[in-house]
Amino acid sequence: MSRRKAVSIAPAVVKEGRHLPMMRRVPAGQDAESERAPELLRAGRLPDLGQVSLAPAVTPLQQCLPEGRTRPTRESGVRPVPVVQSIHIANLLACGRSDRRCRWCQRPWEPRLLGCCSPSAPCASWRARASFERGERYASTGRVKKLKASPSEISAVVAGTSHYQVRIWADEGSLDYSCICPMGADDVFCKHCVATGLVWLGRAAAETGDAALAVTSAEPAVDLRSFLVTCDKETLVDLLVERAAADELFDGKLGLLAATATAGPADFEPYRQAIEAAIVVDDFVDYRSMYDYSCNVQGVIGAVEGLLDDGEDIGVIELCEYALECVEDATGRVDDSDGGMGDIREQLVDLHHRACCSARPDPEQLAERLFEWAMHSEWETFLDGASQYADVLGETGLGRYRCLAAAVWEHVPAVDASDQDDRTGSRFRVTYVMEELAKLSGSVDEQVAIKARDLGYAYHYVQIVELLADAGRFDEALDWAERGLAAFPERTDVRLRGVAARELHRAGRDDEAMAVVWTELEERPNVASYELLHRHATAAGVWSEWRDRALGLLHQREARAQRGGTSADGAAASAGLWRVARGYDEHPESSELVKVRLWENDPEAAWAQAVDGGCSPALWMQLAALREREHPADAIPIYREAVEREIAAKNNRAYAEAVARMRKIRVLMDESGSGEEFAGYAAQVRAAHKPKRNLMKLFDEQGW
Repeated sequence: MSRRKAVSIAPAVVKEGRHLPMMRRVPAGQDAESERAPELLRAGRLPDLGQVSLAPAVTPLQQCLPEGRTRPTRESGVRPVPVVQSIHIANLLACGRSDRRCRWCQRPWEPRLLGCCSPSAPCASWRARASFERGERYASTGRVKKLKASPSEISAVVAGTSHYQVRIWADEGSLDYSCICPMGADDVFCKHCVATGLVWLGRAAAETGDAALAVTSAEPAVDLRSFLVTCDKETLVDLLVERAAADELFDGKLGLLAATATAGPADFEPYRQAIEAAIVVDDFVDYRSMYDYSCNVQGVIGAVEGLLDDGEDIGVIELCEYALECVEDATGRVDDSDGGMGDIREQLVDLHHRACCSARPDPEQLAERLFEWAMHSEWETFLDGASQYADVLGETGLGRYRCLAAAVWEHVPAVDASDQDDRTGSRFRVTYVMEELAKLSGSVDEQVAIKARDLGYAYHYVQIVELLADAGRFDEALDWAERGLAAFPERTDVRLRGVAARELHRAGRDDEAMAVVWTELEERPNVASYELLHRHATAAGVWSEWRDRALGLLHQREARAQRGGTSADGAAASAGLWRVARGYDEHPESSELVKVRLWENDPEAAWAQAVDGGCSPALWMQLAALREREHPADAIPIYREAVEREIAAKNNRAYAEAVARMRKIRVLMDESGSGEEFAGYAAQVRAAHKPKRNLMKLFDEQGW
């Protein structure tokens, strides 16, 4: 959200469902006509896109669309839009991602190429051309509605999957644009913007004969502002009151304006109404509407913050708590994928804290309200109130808070590994509060006692061990570590075994420490357990003997898995280099041995292990990347398999990746002395996937 333009205080200008989209500025071109754009603006009109170049240099899209010709179209009955006068819209498209990276190969986006790398790159210009082509179709089929033009802006509604609001406007020699569609929200000059620009240029009407698409004047048909200026005051008041009655947010905004303009003591009721209008949700706020919703709420928060600047701190405290109640209720009714509601809660809590610091309310009453919130909030509002408000509560308030927490804590039963108890609701909240209070007191014994109330998880023992070790109480730390191992002897948390081995080493009991980490490797024979064993064996100075033993264990597991393989496994292995992909789930097998060799920085041994026992596709790709420079022939069959997997995904991004990988295969074939084989390989892939038209287009671009 930080990349969007600032929005004035709310409750704002748009209701739920009417999006204020991302806005993107396109720099003006560097030619002489572009430099005149500010002069044209000062003259009071939007620069003519047909006269002022808005992007530097000629793009490959222009090369694809020679002057005087029209783009062919697959849709029957639709006459295409001529391109010669609409090329400036393409230039806008070219600049639309000028500060981004290519979505396919992640290389820097080059606006002059409408893509990255070079004009021959498979990902170059694909998205740009697609958006431009669809924009042309939208323009020529009458999907651009309600087109309006002013001296500095054009706007329209474009009918697609939904109805999308589009704006294109000039600002200080640059062109800004916005659309509420998903692509527009991602900073792209989308097909809806293309269609709007083309229709404004007047070219769609010329080709389709549809007069409804034509824009005959840059001036609006009705100058609404001039009309309103001529209206009498009573008429305008009636219009505003009528609008406020139909629009709750607008009504709230007028209420705030009236409250701030009234002399005398502040009236908080309009603020409460504005909070309700902005926060309370009747139905559901979807993802696309969340930006508007958040802006409206933040606007109200800004207005409430203004009260604090005016010295109304007590009123701000009450309004913040009321707003937080509304946020609690609304959070479950919005799509909060981006975490906007959490930001709103933090803003309100921060404002509430600042108001409390200014007002200095009764500390005991404040403690009671904060504790009530901590115990019953579904979204952890004020859960850390004791520590956050310690400067306001003081000894008196903290004492009251502690008494309230202790009264609840008395009824929390102790549990161990055999108990199945609720640890997600009220128990979690009061435990967290007690831990915060113990941290404030600085008592290690108090913190240990609180954590010891719940020993149902191995990690809770880890936390106790770390607390005691940090306090230098190592004997007690070792005692708790051993108690944890006894409570969770099998397949326990690896972190418990790690801290137990550390404390055993500290006590000089190296053999017992190694036995603990060896058990971890036996239960989970993977590279993480191998690393743990290495760390502790190195500390004890016995790594060489433990390394041989560990590798022997991993080889035994691999041999056992190989013996359990199917006939299909053998067929896949005999077909070529590519072996059965092993090591995905609970089977360590050969993939783990390959990972171990890579972790030991021995790529040759890792390669030999993979060739002998197979490994996962991800590891094959890692090995190929390591070998392609010195052993290009080894990497080629791996990359060929990767091409087939990418094509099988059946989407345009995967097709682009497959073509990029085939270009790498061609380079590797040249380096290995088998470059003449690439033409046959490309023909083979083309024949196998000929029905995939988008893939074939990319092949055509490469000349394959």
